Amino acid sequence: MRTLVLNAGYEPLAVVSFKRALVLVMSGKAAILARDDGHPVLSRSGEWDRPAVILLTRYVRLPHGRSVPVSRRGVLRRDSQRCGYCGLSASTIDHVMPRSRGGADSWENLVACCLKCNNVKGDRTPQEMGWTLRYQPKAPHGSAWMVRGVERPQDEWSPFLADAA
Repeated sequence: MRTLVLNAGYEPLAVVSFKRALVLVMSGKAAILARDDGHPVLSRSGEWDRPAVILLTRYVRLPHGRSVPVSRRGVLRRDSQRCGYCGLSASTIDHVMPRSRGGADSWENLVACCLKCNNVKGDRTPQEMGWTLRYQPKAPHGSAWMVRGVERPQDEWSPFLADAA
């Protein structure tokens, strides 16, 4: 079980184990905002709520303006694992402007792509194929993109990630 950690500005900072989160709560460094009621933490000395989301009591500032590094996983996450050309399930990424023609490894030039479309497109541009992109690729924004582990959010995190994504 994982726990989402928020700073005092309610921005996501990290995803940690429930054990680490419980230590932060018990030491007074964090407060529980959402709990997993179905799975309390049991020990010989008592029972505690299992934290799903915690809020740090000290303010931790996130540096704004940091760009999100481009990665295969990030492109697939940004595009919801859907092909930018046909909309089917995507497992690869594609350079809209092929690298052999000067296309960069950038958020604006990469889209999630199914294997079939990737093989058919090959070393051509969508215009040469007569294809259109389903959306204009762009860099993701929001503090949630800077936090590892948020790509597989838990239901309890939804209210806290809505503004960050």
